[in-house]
Amino acid sequence: MTTQVNLGGSFTLPGTSMTLNRVGYGAMQLAGPQVWGPPRDADGAIAVLREAVAAGVNHIDTSDFYGPHVTNQIIKRALHPYPDGLVIVTKVGARRGDDKSWLHALSRQELIDAVHDNLRNLGLDALDVVNLRVGGMMGPSEGSIEEPLTVLEELKRQGLIRHLGLSNISPGQLAEAQTITAIVCVQNMYNVAQRNDDGFIDDLAAQGIAYVPFFPLGGFTPLQSTALDAAAASLQATPMQVALAWLLHRSSNILLIPGTSSVGHLRENLNAATLQLPSEMIAELDSIGVDS
Repeated sequence: MTTQVNLGGSFTLPGTSMTLNRVGYGAMQLAGPQVWGPPRDADGAIAVLREAVAAGVNHIDTSDFYGPHVTNQIIKRALHPYPDGLVIVTKVGARRGDDKSWLHALSRQELIDAVHDNLRNLGLDALDVVNLRVGGMMGPSEGSIEEPLTVLEELKRQGLIRHLGLSNISPGQLAEAQTITAIVCVQNMYNVAQRNDDGFIDDLAAQGIAYVPFFPLGGFTPLQSTALDAAAASLQATPMQVALAWLLHRSSNILLIPGTSSVGHLRENLNAATLQLPSEMIAELDSIGVDS
């Protein structure tokens, strides 16, 4: 029997009754290599999802362009009918090319089709939260997001979407978005080394908006990795666990969505929430971002 884990406390998305445990699960790695096609071990993927929910995870991040379609179909197979309180957050705004490339998909029809693909493959009548993904592969690009977001707001008014979030955006784009609709979460690249959003996170916290970082170990130099390795060794933990624990400490509005296709690795990720980081270690880890 799976033991429920302390998942770093909880956070309620603004203007909603959705209270999420702060360590969730990102489903991208459930698809095959390069996030394309079926996984090598479909039963293993199902086991990971069921283990996550049994351990207390109530926030799953996904998209129908993972696979494409594959990840959502696995989630449905593993967990449908979904347990009360489970929040599935998906995203639209991209598609996969036949060569496995990642392409923008921000036209009106592409967004409508993407929402209906997510509904169908997840087996839902309405999507809990839909993130509009814009920008480049690793970060925001300036420009108006009014047109695509207006399409999603229309679908929200139709009852197909309950709440909206944004991914890969700048503070200016958030401000624009808030003239169109309520935003409950922002998903950007951020970790102990890549700290461009430090001020943005604090502004979002003041507004009660969740911040969901992706790539918690992305973009490290060897020197930075050495510092993280040293902290991990002193705690008898893995570098990933320390990186996740640091994010939980960074701000109470940060929600984590580490992904894996391994039950063992899943348990390591969830147990990161139980790590206690000494104040001097936090200062040392903070300096990684300052030095970068």
